[in-house]
Amino acid sequence: MSVFFGTDGLRGIVGQDLNFDVAYKCGNSLSQTIKGGRVVIGRDTRTTGSYLASAISAGLMAGGVNVVDAGIVPTAAIAYLTKEKNFDFGISITASHNPSEYNGIKIFSSLGEKLGDKEEERVERGFIHSLHVCADEVGEYVFDPGLKNAYFNFLKNSISCSLAGLKIVIDASNGASYYLAPKVLRSLGAKVVLKSCSNNGRLINHECGSLHPEALAEKVKKVGANVGLCFDGDADRLIAVDENGNIVDGDKIIFALALSLKQKGELNQNIVVGTSMTNMGIEASLEKQKIKLLRADVGDKYVAGIMFSQGLSIGGEQSGHIILSKFLHTGDGILTALQLLSAMKESNQTLSQLCSVQLFPQVIKSVKVKEKLRILGSETLANAISSVQQELAGEGRVLVRASGTEPKIRIMIESVTKQKSEALASYLAMIISTLESSEEKLCAE
Repeated sequence: MSVFFGTDGLRGIVGQDLNFDVAYKCGNSLSQTIKGGRVVIGRDTRTTGSYLASAISAGLMAGGVNVVDAGIVPTAAIAYLTKEKNFDFGISITASHNPSEYNGIKIFSSLGEKLGDKEEERVERGFIHSLHVCADEVGEYVFDPGLKNAYFNFLKNSISCSLAGLKIVIDASNGASYYLAPKVLRSLGAKVVLKSCSNNGRLINHECGSLHPEALAEKVKKVGANVGLCFDGDADRLIAVDENGNIVDGDKIIFALALSLKQKGELNQNIVVGTSMTNMGIEASLEKQKIKLLRADVGDKYVAGIMFSQGLSIGGEQSGHIILSKFLHTGDGILTALQLLSAMKESNQTLSQLCSVQLFPQVIKSVKVKEKLRILGSETLANAISSVQQELAGEGRVLVRASGTEPKIRIMIESVTKQKSEALASYLAMIISTLESSEEKLCAE
C-alpha cells in the first residue's frame, strides 16, 4: 500500500505533507528507471508550482534525465504530450480541486496513463536510494511553452462542427485552463464570457470552479448563455450548467455522451464505467437504453483500469472526471466540454434536453478526521452503517469511504427522498465526529 500516493497521485499541504525533499526524491526515483531519458513537466497556477517543479526537475536531472517544462497547462495536456512526443514520463504539478495551500504530483507513463498502484509503490521504494550521475551526464532543463500549441490543435480537431451560435460562460477556477479553454472555444466560433479565468494561483478553486458551480449558474442566467462550463484547478474535471441555470454533474454528462456515442455506433459493447458514487438514476436510465453500467472504485485511474482492460469507450465520475478512450487515457475537462457541445449541435438540442435524466435524491457529506482508517474500522461506525442499510431496505444505498486526497471520510446516501437522505447522512456524520472527538479527548488525557 502506498504511503505518499493516494487515489490521484501524491498530494498534501506544501511545507507539511509535501516539501522540496519529497518532490526531489520523487523525481530522482523516476530517474532510476529511465537512465538518460526524457520527462515533460507542467503545472497549474498555484504559487508553489514552480517550487515543486524545480525540486522534481533537480531530482530527475541529478539522475541524468532531461526535463522539458511546458509551463502552465492542464493535467490532460501532460498526458497527451507524454504519449504524442515520446517522453518516458509526464509529470503534472497540481492538487486538482484542492485549496491553494495544497499541491501534488501526478505521474503519467509513456502511454499517457496514470501510474497504477504497483507502479506508485515502486516509485516510493526508490525514495530510499539516490542516483547521482557524474557532472557530464547530468540532465538538461529546457522550457518549451510551444508544447501548448500541440495540445491546442489536438483539442480543436477533436470535433468537426462549428460552435458558432453558442454563448458559453467559462469558469476556469483561476487554474490551468484559464487561457486555453477560452482560446479553443473562440477558435471554434463560440461567443465566450469569462468568470474566474485569471492565472492568480492564490485564488485557485476559491469559491469558484467545479466545486462551486452555483455562481456560474447565476452568470449563465444573467447573460442569457446557452451553457456554462466549470473546470477545476487542473482542468481534468467538468461540471456544466444548462441554459436554465441548472447544474449538470458528471453523471448526467456521462449519460448524455453515452447516448450520443451509441447513436453514432461508437459505444463499445454498449457498456459505460462509473463508480460506487454513480447515481442509481443514471444506472436505471442507461438500462432503459440497453446500456450496462459497470462500477469501479472511486478514482479515475480505477475507472480507466476497467475501461482499457475491456476496450470500453467512456467512463467517469460524478465529480466530472470523464475519460473518452478514443482520445486520451485520462480525464480531460476541456475535451469533455467540446464533446458535449458537439453533441448539442449534432442533435440540435439544448443542454437541458440532452441531459434529461431523473436522479435519485443523493446527499454527500464529508467529515474531517485525523485517522481515517481507524474510524472506518470502528465497530460503532459499522453498526451505524448497518442500521442505515436496514432503514433503506433496498430503496437506496449508503457508502462510507476514506477520501483519497484529503484527511476526510465521505458519506453518500441515496434514497427515495432528499429529506431521508439528509437525515441518514447527518446521523452517520455525527457518529464519525463523535468517534473523532472521543479519540482526541483520550489523547489529551
